[in-house]
Amino acid sequence: MPDTNISVDELPPIPDKRYFTIGEVSELCDVKPHVLRYWEQEFPQLKPVKRRGNRRYYQRHDVLMVRQIRGLLYEQGFTIGGARQQLSGESARQDSSQSHQIIRQLRIELEELLKELKQAAH
Repeated sequence: MPDTNISVDELPPIPDKRYFTIGEVSELCDVKPHVLRYWEQEFPQLKPVKRRGNRRYYQRHDVLMVRQIRGLLYEQGFTIGGARQQLSGESARQDSSQSHQIIRQLRIELEELLKELKQAAH
């Protein structure tokens, strides 16, 4: 069982490398490998790359996702279902926010283009 006294903030820094083995992620996130394998089934956001011999290779965003899941379950007391719902809501909010930013930027560019066209017409 993980040391639930360790908060996500107290976990070791994530090294600057491209891929991590399940053992490395286990240590970086204070979560046992069998729990990581279980979470892969429960959380669609957690998809490590699988290579020869079905070995898992986690990327930096996977390690961050494991830490987020760990925080939701062990620190905030969410159930698996509640944590899954929380994460899917979070990604939907991020997608919506990105869409709003893109639309805002396009509008600014279109208004500038319209202003230039009006000036060229006069």
